[in-house]
Amino acid sequence: MTRPLALAVVLGMAVALSACAPTRTVVVTRSPGGYGPAHAATSPSPPPGGSYRVVKGDTLYSIAFRNKVDFRDLAGWNGIASPYTIWPGQDLRLSPPGHENAPAPSHAAPPVVVAVPPPAGHPAPASPPPPVQPTRPAFENVTAAESAPPSVPAPATTTNTPVVVAGKPGESLVPPAPTPSAPAAAPAPVENPPAATPIVTSGATRSAGGINWRWPADGTLIKKFASGDAIPGIEVAGKSGDPVRAAADGVVVYSGNGLVGYGELVIIKHSDSFLSAYGHNRKRLVKEGEKVKAGQSVAEMGSSGATRDELQFQIRRDGNPVDPLQYLPAK
Repeated sequence: MTRPLALAVVLGMAVALSACAPTRTVVVTRSPGGYGPAHAATSPSPPPGGSYRVVKGDTLYSIAFRNKVDFRDLAGWNGIASPYTIWPGQDLRLSPPGHENAPAPSHAAPPVVVAVPPPAGHPAPASPPPPVQPTRPAFENVTAAESAPPSVPAPATTTNTPVVVAGKPGESLVPPAPTPSAPAAAPAPVENPPAATPIVTSGATRSAGGINWRWPADGTLIKKFASGDAIPGIEVAGKSGDPVRAAADGVVVYSGNGLVGYGELVIIKHSDSFLSAYGHNRKRLVKEGEKVKAGQSVAEMGSSGATRDELQFQIRRDGNPVDPLQYLPAK
């Protein structure tokens, strides 16, 4: 047999053998977010969903404030144009169209099956082994009960539903954790808690977020901001009748007592992004639609919806509560 003919026979046999050899199945799992466009940042406060029926005294701003959404989003979801007129009995949706029926996002990309021929020189198995199934999905979310230590209680969740406040949330002091005492040592004296911080506004201002802010009241800071609170903000204690001042220039978009837990409440719009709120007043001094200047008295301090004379003050940015101490002048 000539050399060219022998080479042709050998190549033909190799092709026939490779065609008859079974292929291996390789399962490739892609990690979430490993391909495709980057996901946009989610809003800190997702839409609550459902709907709300307008009652007398409501404004679009007060409904958005109550449900922790941006008033512009609420108007857009319901096709309401400026000046945002609503009427009693009107049903407003509290999420974008189709939000309630949107499928839950997948936590893991499906596996991709790739057929790969066996490497040369290695015999192929009679049949590919079935892929090993994990005992639980590879990207299954861990529940709170599994991830949290047994000794630490899970944090309370906050809903967008108004909460009826009996007294004042967060007013009682949390006792300190017990400290084991040494057998032979005398017990250490109990230290007094730090005194509350007195506030003297003196007209000082601070520029933050494009707004010039000032303290809304003189008095004593008795509660700081906590994002998990049903009514998030700060509280300033004072005397009944003390002036409550606008924290910045703006327009009054709510003046009433229809939000449970806030008492006599004033809400001021400072820009398309910023609102401020003043609760628990004894008397409101401004009406909706009125323009106010920073430092102007908008209410008198009181105890409506609270157990003591105080101001409950909030700043909302794009509908979300933020820490007022990050915007107000340093004490």
